[in-house]
Amino acid sequence: MARPAKHRESFKLKKELRLTPGYILCIIWVFFTFLLIGWTLAASLVAPRDIFGGNVLRVFFERLISFDLRFDNYALAWGSQNLSGFFINSLIYCTVSLTVIILIAAPASYALSRFRFRFNALFQNMTAIAMGIPAVMIIMPLFSLATVLSLTGSRVTLVFLYIGVNIPFSIFFLLPFFRNLPSGLEEAAAVDGCSPVKTFWSIMFPLAQPGIITVTIFNFITIWNEFFISMIFANDAAIRPIAVGLFNMVQGMRYSGHWGAMFASAVIVFAPTFILFILLSNKIIASVTGGAIKG
Repeated sequence: MARPAKHRESFKLKKELRLTPGYILCIIWVFFTFLLIGWTLAASLVAPRDIFGGNVLRVFFERLISFDLRFDNYALAWGSQNLSGFFINSLIYCTVSLTVIILIAAPASYALSRFRFRFNALFQNMTAIAMGIPAVMIIMPLFSLATVLSLTGSRVTLVFLYIGVNIPFSIFFLLPFFRNLPSGLEEAAAVDGCSPVKTFWSIMFPLAQPGIITVTIFNFITIWNEFFISMIFANDAAIRPIAVGLFNMVQGMRYSGHWGAMFASAVIVFAPTFILFILLSNKIIASVTGGAIKG
């Protein structure tokens, strides 16, 4: 079967001129973003004395040509500064938290979007309200409660908090995806004898994949870069995630003079989210702009 031809809108000069200010702002933003990222990457591959020299990019290209880059900065950051331990902790927190968030948020969003019951609107409104509550308002009472129950300094406590904080956003984000799925699929499944639970996991859950992937990426970035909660609850160095670990490393490296290792640590922390965006950018854009799958 021949594929339908894609319609490409013709170039219109007047329309493009109206959009010129936006193009200029985007170009400026992209330029400074890549400049900052490039400078940080270059600083992570040169010696500390080169960083203070003020010509980091020039020195970087000179070392690149002569194959004299300082990859030992990454070895120092990963090994002696315990960045590997913080990295593994964050991977554990993200993996467990994201799995539980999807297992809770996806069925909840499906039920709220497809079934009509007495407190449906109330639950949706409460979800929206919960998204607007600042973390600083609830963390201190939770810390007092956790202290009384001797739950501080525990990985389980951190995972529980990450799940609770990100559940409202996940439910709110997935609602339109399940709401716009065709109802005929559920009717056909019911005729074939599928229960509502089996219909959800076998049919509706796979169809909502774009929204589930997108909300998982957003939650991953949030949990990976989370600082405030872990700074308060992770009072043991062995359970600290990478954001708090990086903060403590920077404080120590300021006095030890390992500036190259400090920038290498920043690159290592930034790399997972950057790679994730590069690999899944098309899915994120399609999901956010499209809003949901249309039947």
